[in-house]
Amino acid sequence: MTRVPFIAVEGPIGVGKTSLARKIAKRFDFHLLKEIVEENPFLGKFYDDIEAWSFQTEMFFLCNRYKQLEDIEKDYLKTDKPVISDYHIMKNMIFAKRTLAQNQYEKYEQIYHILTKDMPKPNVLIYLDASLDTLLDRIDKRARAVEEKIQPSYLEQLKQDYKQYMDAFEKNHPDVPVIRIDGDTIDFIKHQDDLEAIFDQIKPYLYEGVQNS
Repeated sequence: MTRVPFIAVEGPIGVGKTSLARKIAKRFDFHLLKEIVEENPFLGKFYDDIEAWSFQTEMFFLCNRYKQLEDIEKDYLKTDKPVISDYHIMKNMIFAKRTLAQNQYEKYEQIYHILTKDMPKPNVLIYLDASLDTLLDRIDKRARAVEEKIQPSYLEQLKQDYKQYMDAFEKNHPDVPVIRIDGDTIDFIKHQDDLEAIFDQIKPYLYEGVQNS
């Protein structure tokens, strides 16, 4: 693999993306790129009234993620420093398609493609999934104020949206390996063996110099 490693972790809200990304960063000495969530001034209003606040919420996320990736490319990837991100910018389209009205979505999609056309794309994608009960339990335990109003029906639909998008992603991007992890059967927080098994799946996609034995 000639590209400097750039790995992204994706999955629905509460599945453990940041926790896994943080552990991978520590294990392989990658720079950790974390998405901006609670800093979004529209997010609390969004969960209270999705229809009224979806466009503002999604545009804030898109612009901030664009800026993050621009900086990551300049400061890390172009200087051969590997990166692990707790999101893939494609998630903007997953959320936008679910929450925006059709006329808003069409405008948003145009802006998305303009902004991301030349942005760096991860060359490995880790897809975490879990049951609705597991997601709700983890969201409850981390007790983020902005997530208090998330409805189970919204989260269940988001799970299905992710699955459909990831199935399509694998089909349309055969050059990007997707590592699928079942969060109900693998607990990388509590069990070191589970975490090591994930590390073993990642290692083949790293070039020799960044692997720690």
